[in-house]
Amino acid sequence: MTAHPSTLPGSPTTWRPGSVLLEHLANAVRPQFLVEPLVFTADDPVFGGGACAVAGCPRSARARGMCQGHHLRWAKAGRPDIRAFAAATDPRWKLQQPNACCRVSDCGYGAAAGGMCQLHRQRWARAGRPDPDAWLADPLPVKAPRTTACRVEHCRLWPQASGPFCHAHAGTWRANGRPDPADFIARFAPGRITEDEIIRLGRLGPQLRLEVAYGLQRRNDQRAGKTSPAVVMRVVRLLSASNAISLLDLTETSWRERISLAAGDDRGQGALLAYLRRQVDDLADAGGWEAEYPRDVWQMRRLGYPGDQTLDLGKIPQPWLRAPAKRWLRWRLGTGLDLETVRRGLRALTRFARFCQRIGVTGLAGIDRGVLERWLADLHAEMGGRQRHGDTIGQLNSFLQAIRQHRWDDTLPAGALLFADDYPKRVERPPRALAEHVMAQIEHPDNLAKWPNPAYLLVTLILIRAGLRVSDALSLTRDCVAQDAQGAPYLRYFNHKMKREALVPIDEELHALIAAQHTAVAKAHPAADVLFPRPTKNPDGRAPLRSATYRGALYRWLLHVDVRDEHARPVRLTPHQWRHTLGTRLINRDVPQEVVRRILDHDSPQMTAHYARLHDTTVRRHWEAARKVDITGEQVVIDPDGPLAEASWANQRLGRATQALPNGFCGLPVQQTCPHANACLTCPMFATTTGFLPEHRNHREQVLQIITTAQARGQDRLAEMNKQVLTNLDRIITGLEDEPLREDIADAG
Repeated sequence: MTAHPSTLPGSPTTWRPGSVLLEHLANAVRPQFLVEPLVFTADDPVFGGGACAVAGCPRSARARGMCQGHHLRWAKAGRPDIRAFAAATDPRWKLQQPNACCRVSDCGYGAAAGGMCQLHRQRWARAGRPDPDAWLADPLPVKAPRTTACRVEHCRLWPQASGPFCHAHAGTWRANGRPDPADFIARFAPGRITEDEIIRLGRLGPQLRLEVAYGLQRRNDQRAGKTSPAVVMRVVRLLSASNAISLLDLTETSWRERISLAAGDDRGQGALLAYLRRQVDDLADAGGWEAEYPRDVWQMRRLGYPGDQTLDLGKIPQPWLRAPAKRWLRWRLGTGLDLETVRRGLRALTRFARFCQRIGVTGLAGIDRGVLERWLADLHAEMGGRQRHGDTIGQLNSFLQAIRQHRWDDTLPAGALLFADDYPKRVERPPRALAEHVMAQIEHPDNLAKWPNPAYLLVTLILIRAGLRVSDALSLTRDCVAQDAQGAPYLRYFNHKMKREALVPIDEELHALIAAQHTAVAKAHPAADVLFPRPTKNPDGRAPLRSATYRGALYRWLLHVDVRDEHARPVRLTPHQWRHTLGTRLINRDVPQEVVRRILDHDSPQMTAHYARLHDTTVRRHWEAARKVDITGEQVVIDPDGPLAEASWANQRLGRATQALPNGFCGLPVQQTCPHANACLTCPMFATTTGFLPEHRNHREQVLQIITTAQARGQDRLAEMNKQVLTNLDRIITGLEDEPLREDIADAG
């Protein structure tokens, strides 16, 4: 007799009437999932495993591309090369292979012992068990039966006595309980689907059978992964022995405990059973927001979110705080905020709720400025200096503003406000760009060639050259390349952080690699729309590669190619650092900041300013290290640590920006008027570096030509003026040549 659900251990506190759930199930399950048994072909995207690698075998591949039988045969053979084994092995299953025949020539009975049939074995024993080979040279013949062949179609042995089967098949028939001969013979039919490829739900009770059928139907429709019929049958056997009426009789945890006690080894049935229960639970509680909102734990999959994510509002113990928290979270989700941002708000409210409970606040009316100041002090003691400190304050401030703005509860005091001064001072962190010697190792062609998967190599190049966030790169569609009127390629992607489409220019090599990946995906998964399909649990190729999968492959590759930092230690990096590296490289190449902002698709110039500040530091370091001389050839010394260092650098930046010269820069403050017109080479404020030596040498040749021409024409005044310029050029060149010529990025700019 089946036990009532309330008597089962681990039963939930509430029970839904079976009649209501049965009505939902009857309307939801399609007829093809109610047949007995459920049979799936080898090429079924969910319940099939693909054709066995052994040609001619109709069974589904389950291990190493082979069916279970051929996989066991391969393992018993010593695990040889799979392709050679698949080409040479017999495609027939063991049941379809012929049984051994008696060693006596002209005898058609099956071998029983010692290679002989029962009759010849008895005669050999009565002869005193002589040497078998000598005795078999001249044995007495036996009489053939009237029926000359076993009834199993592929078997040509004589049947045993007056029975329908040969010796071996008769033994198998008896061992299986002497079933109907026709049914027994059908088991050996070529192409027959074996029991490990069939799902039988008939042993389950009416409601359980409908629930499991519905779960399998959902599995088939979602196509989120493969499910072996053997795993399904292990779950069916467990449910059949559980005395349960419904999957909802027990919680997921309790079902897993049952599996652990019954099987010991959870070979996938725990995950499948949890999945089946969730599907039935969702069907019973269907209703969108109207059904989910009153609950304290929101199952986000019922609201259209992927995976099995939840929002647990039960962690807020006070009902007076939980009610507006629900409205706030639902409103934020309705505005399009991503789930992780909403979850951060819930974490902040949960922490604030614990604080209010600790100090005795009993309602929204008790949250005044004094309570908030106490909370700020408590928060600083716990999170001071951490990044989440300011975010937690911002989340609570947004919650209080929403209550006041939407008039959810007028009891909230007007003084319950948080101000800009309440936030911790934000520490500006420099971009985490990778050093160029590290990038040289990463971008070396020999190291890139060691990527085992070309798709992962392409992801890496997109991150380095296009500066995408890793989530955006992995979500690229197959048709992600756009071209302008001139044919220049651009990578089109969706910026998930900014919630908009963006374009970034790419080079021809990257364009060709993307085209090759497009072709490979179209061949493997014609229905897929993503450029990088997930390699597992993705029958149709529609699910994109997960970030964790790529990161794991990246870290293995870094260890394999042995990338080292400046201290000869293995490099530890994150894919996002390549975005910082691209921004820093562009700024250091004097790409305008607005152009960099557009390439990285920043929302504001302030985000790009991080790279500009780093560039300014780099240029100043080169400027301070460069040898600078004036018009007399004397070195210009500027103390980088003196009190005027910052002002001097600012002056040089202004001079470069507003009074750029082809062969140096002006040291005169921009507020003063230059009395020397354009004769900078005779100006005491002029300074130059080794980066301009080629210009000085060319200028000297031009001045010599001017002096020679002026003297020939009798233009003594013009010749005299240029002789001073020639003298200064000689001094400058001599002074600069005292040090080796260095390439100076700052001065070359």
